[in-house]
Amino acid sequence: MAILADFMLVYLPAPTVSLRPPLAIGAGAIAKFFHNCPDNAFQVALSGTSYSLLQRIGAIVRNGTKLFAVGTASSLVGTAVTNALINAKKAVDKSSAGEIENVPILSTSAAYGVYMAVSSNLRYQVVAGIIEQRILEPLLHKHKLILSAICFAVRTGNTYLGSLLWVDYARWIGVQ
Repeated sequence: MAILADFMLVYLPAPTVSLRPPLAIGAGAIAKFFHNCPDNAFQVALSGTSYSLLQRIGAIVRNGTKLFAVGTASSLVGTAVTNALINAKKAVDKSSAGEIENVPILSTSAAYGVYMAVSSNLRYQVVAGIIEQRILEPLLHKHKLILSAICFAVRTGNTYLGSLLWVDYARWIGVQ
């Protein structure tokens, strides 16, 4: 669960140069709107382009939707595997049957999806779009190794913060 979620947390909200193909002619208004949104709400627009506030909010919504799906799916798999291992342990060690409880799959998965859509999405958008692209890149653009090391440290710290926040959130809503 954590490996898939961590990969998607880094990959999806990261600012990129857009190399996407043109939108299909028959695409609806919603698809057209999200196609024209930036990859990251805070990314610097390339010369000749600009993004409205609504498009930047659309980037948060689009990435949040992706992260909700990834979080929910990875949590469904992770909690199902966890419950299978718990049940296997209960079958082998009868004395631990009363000590270990199964994890509620649907509520935990929905909670993790919401957490990723809101907290993880916003934290990674800030890290990638503001801290890295708008602060660190202009300061350290000539020192790529130092820039990479600091970005690694910031993203690692963000992941650690996210783990702490998830535990607090899970306790607060009652799934842990």
